[in-house]
Amino acid sequence: MKKIENKIMLITYADSMGHNLKDLNEVLDKHFAKAISGVHILPFFPSSGDRGFAPMDYHKVEEAFGDWEDVKRLAEKYYLMFDYMINHISAQSEYYKDFLQNKDNSKYKDLFLRYKDFWENGEPTEAEVDVIYKRKPRAPYAMANFADGTSEKVWCTFDEEQIDINCKTDTAKAFIKDNLTFLCEHGAALIRLDAFAYATKKAGTSCFFIEPDVWEFLNECQDIIADYKVELLPEIHEHYTMQQKIAGQDYYVYDFALPMLLIHALYYGQTKYLKNWLEICPRKQFTTLDTHDGIGVVDVKDLLPNEEIERTKEDIFKFGANVKKIYNTAAYNNLDIYQVNCSYYSALGDDDAAYLLARAVQFFAPGIPQVYYVGLLAGKNDLKLLEETKVGRNINRHYYTLDEIDTEVERSVVQSLLKLMEFRNTHSAFDGEFHMLSSDEGELMIERVNGKHKAVLHADFKSKHLSVTYTDEAFAEKKLEL
Repeated sequence: MKKIENKIMLITYADSMGHNLKDLNEVLDKHFAKAISGVHILPFFPSSGDRGFAPMDYHKVEEAFGDWEDVKRLAEKYYLMFDYMINHISAQSEYYKDFLQNKDNSKYKDLFLRYKDFWENGEPTEAEVDVIYKRKPRAPYAMANFADGTSEKVWCTFDEEQIDINCKTDTAKAFIKDNLTFLCEHGAALIRLDAFAYATKKAGTSCFFIEPDVWEFLNECQDIIADYKVELLPEIHEHYTMQQKIAGQDYYVYDFALPMLLIHALYYGQTKYLKNWLEICPRKQFTTLDTHDGIGVVDVKDLLPNEEIERTKEDIFKFGANVKKIYNTAAYNNLDIYQVNCSYYSALGDDDAAYLLARAVQFFAPGIPQVYYVGLLAGKNDLKLLEETKVGRNINRHYYTLDEIDTEVERSVVQSLLKLMEFRNTHSAFDGEFHMLSSDEGELMIERVNGKHKAVLHADFKSKHLSVTYTDEAFAEKKLEL
């Protein structure tokens, strides 16, 4: 099984590039074997909602996607990342169903956060509710309706299909150890701890990224997987200083700030905020431009002035292609104020030059690049799927058939992107140092150096022109033709 490498990782659902994991394997071999070295397979377990993020059982692969042999075949060629939804489990899981059936006699009764035990008087005060970092306009709970006819509140941060776990109990610790160990033994090179910051809760606090509890919990998870040489990637969308704190503990983090900073720079031909972030961002990180969720807004607070954040967010609806404010409202089952739903290619107006420039900056930035499958094919907003489902995030969750992929890879923008990706994966300079060279306000120059190996990006954000020069195996200077 392959372990993590400093080479580009694809993010995809099991059924988004073809119908299943076998199709995905075939597609990668046929078109992307040189461009992709790792794959983040978004949750492929049996699930009751949220496109896989309400898992029922981590020991199984959803039958429609394939089986563990299919996962193994991928793991032999690509380093894989699996999701572990550390904050919650499905309301349809055997664990929660047993709790509802047997209540206090259930062996899983301590796996869940019961309001009657969590709050001093069984209910939070209005002041306590106000300080909770929540995703709903009320206290985060669902009603547990027991077989004996009684009911009580249990903690539920997200959808009612996603019941929170009481991570501090012995029952939860055993549950977490069992699942993390199983994933390590079945091909994971990296485990993404989804909704990680919500998993540490304490009455009277925000119940989000609570220190020092968060570090104790993260270290417990690390101890479980240490012998497997598997890495953890805590997932958190919030102020960039939280990512810096996690990186300071020598864990991988996400760069969720880069997407909006690049959009801002490309819209307005202004690079000072982008340059500042590239100077101070963590080096042990995974960079993104697009993911299965929207384009993050909260992640750039204080990296862009508030008025620039609002300006950029509003102008996505102005300069972006086929994206409207209504797609981010209750009419499309989406009230998430933290992100904008749009494919990255369409956020840049379906502009090939702007898109390639953004990807070039991502590939030269510190960290390991991740490319979402829609972005891999320079995909436009999927308005058909959006309207059929009335789910805002589906605008960037197109289902590609094998024939469609064969067609899309022939587009010139995709061919140029694949050249950039192959270059990023094979040139030795990217295993060395990152330097930002002096440049004008509307430009960016990045140098990657590893001994005598060198690669230089010159990006002009006003003209959307980019050039890449590099040293070949004989250390002669060459230009990358895109």
